[in-house]
Amino acid sequence: MIYGKNVILRTIYPHEIEHVYELIAHINSKGPYWHLNIPSAQEFINEYNRTGFWSIDEGRMLILSTQEEYMGEILYFKGLDYQSGYEVGYELFDPRFEGKGYMSEALLLFCAYLFSIRPINRIQVNVMEENIGSARVAEKCGFTYEGTMRKATFNRGKYHNLRLYSLLREECPTLHELLRKP
Repeated sequence: MIYGKNVILRTIYPHEIEHVYELIAHINSKGPYWHLNIPSAQEFINEYNRTGFWSIDEGRMLILSTQEEYMGEILYFKGLDYQSGYEVGYELFDPRFEGKGYMSEALLLFCAYLFSIRPINRIQVNVMEENIGSARVAEKCGFTYEGTMRKATFNRGKYHNLRLYSLLREECPTLHELLRKP
């Protein structure tokens, strides 16, 4: 587990896989910017049984409060073969956690952790142009806006522009700097 000041990041335990699936698959709490494609429950469980949701090409962690309440998830995945590093995505499970800095702390901790365990030089985030909150999260974490990919994603019946942000290894604080001190 990774303990920040206000959040805890950890992988998913076997006994909670069904509950986590329900949180991830709950369309009503998604908000307008999360993609609505949801794997079947069996597909989700099979993937967990195969990889534990943690491999060299992709992985996910839960974002918990310091009281271990489920707040959201954060994930990484390998993009195109010729690109260095990973793409990161994140979501909160409940709107009551929005605007309190939890996601910014989780994203920076997650990136610092990935840089500490993987020989990568870059992490990127793609944000729908209208998603001002997510863009603020990336910017607050030191990500640099690199440009807009026009009509690059399809969501809720229409195409949207994606804003590309990146964080380089040398721009990220070390994991040690971000960990909660006892």
